[in-house]
Amino acid sequence: MTPYLLGFIGHFSFALTALSFLMRDILFLRVLAAASCFLGIAYNYFLPEGPLWLVIFWLSVFTLINLGRIVLLFLEKRSIRFSDEERELHETLFQNFSPVEFMKLMNLGNWHKSSEGELLAVESEPLQDVKLIYNGEVEVERQQQVIASLRDGTFIGEMSFLQGSSATATVRTKRPTRYIAWSTDELKKLLKRNPTMDIAMNTVFQLDLTKKLATSPVPGK
Repeated sequence: MTPYLLGFIGHFSFALTALSFLMRDILFLRVLAAASCFLGIAYNYFLPEGPLWLVIFWLSVFTLINLGRIVLLFLEKRSIRFSDEERELHETLFQNFSPVEFMKLMNLGNWHKSSEGELLAVESEPLQDVKLIYNGEVEVERQQQVIASLRDGTFIGEMSFLQGSSATATVRTKRPTRYIAWSTDELKKLLKRNPTMDIAMNTVFQLDLTKKLATSPVPGK
């Protein structure tokens, strides 16, 4: 193997590792990590000074681990059936959840449909759940003044959940709205038992808050 080709393989191996760190989809991350390890094995085997067996051994271990996880992820996806609503949420807001993690989250939630003018949160009162608007529209009021309007794909109560505080605003449906609600206590227990889900959920909340900051001077509800 020529030095040029060997150098290319080495650089490409590290490039795949770097790219895997950017992946939000865990399956793509595993595939890129396995490919990186495989190229790393080839690079260390064809070195002019001879194979580096210690490095090759551990890269082989990492490759097997990633391949095993890829197989398990495929089996998980085949064993789980999402409804159309769940599939849409998983492919948009909850991409960083594995199918099993997302199904755990969905099983914990309850779907609701509210009529126009229904209160979903009251300013300064404790919130018993975190809500996600699936389809509809709500108005956010503070001190009886409308300060924002929220639509599909936004949360209600995530700031109170993160801070452990009461609602900072009143939220009222502007039109019939379908949403999913998670009990605050039960959601905390679920995330405590599943650290990776806790990280993923906090990422989802932070993205939601960032989106609200970009469209409204008030970051929360």
